[in-house]
Amino acid sequence: MNYTYLLINIAVIFFPLALSFDKKVHFFSKWKFVWPSILITGLVFLIWDILFTKLKVWSFNPDYLIGINLMGLPLEEMLFFLTVPYACVFIYECLNAYFPKNSLQKYSLALSNLFLGLCVAILFFGYNRWYTLINFGFLFMVLAYVEYVNVEFRFMYKFYRACLVSLIPFYIVNGFLTSIPVVLYNDQQNLGFRVGTIPFEDHFYLMGLLLMNIYLYEVFKSKGGKSQA
Repeated sequence: MNYTYLLINIAVIFFPLALSFDKKVHFFSKWKFVWPSILITGLVFLIWDILFTKLKVWSFNPDYLIGINLMGLPLEEMLFFLTVPYACVFIYECLNAYFPKNSLQKYSLALSNLFLGLCVAILFFGYNRWYTLINFGFLFMVLAYVEYVNVEFRFMYKFYRACLVSLIPFYIVNGFLTSIPVVLYNDQQNLGFRVGTIPFEDHFYLMGLLLMNIYLYEVFKSKGGKSQA
């Protein structure tokens, strides 16, 4: 079915978009901060995606695409960087609105240090594989910057909770994409370890994507609040 990837994108954003007008979260009122964050992050990941497609790190099964390509990428893949971040930032805001108490606050720095150490360890063993190298290198830089360079915004305890909850739709969506498969991975460019059909690196790809989106979202939201004061 050549609409498969498009339908997956629609399914990802349908409920977050429909529920954006929830009275408690008022997510629609934050769109002026959400969309710039998504577009800037999406540009970075699109460049990454174009490069990896050319390097044959991954490819796309034409049997499940509508056939529109831009810069070597299927239209559906470009939409992915709008629909998935929107859904994840929506999850982040819903959790903050409905569950303001967060027990991860006192553990967030320790978690960040753990992930930074994991990045270093995996880079040591997987530096010769493109997906492993770029993925964990990117996550290390963004995470180190957020925790140790730009310390003005303390949101990591909220980020980790959202990241954990986002794993639920991640396993559903990525499970479809990799089991059908819509996206095909070259295992010579990753560690070759999979959770079901999902490459191990994909978990940290999601983490890097979500972290950059939420960091920019918090920055824009903070600056927007100051400008209104």
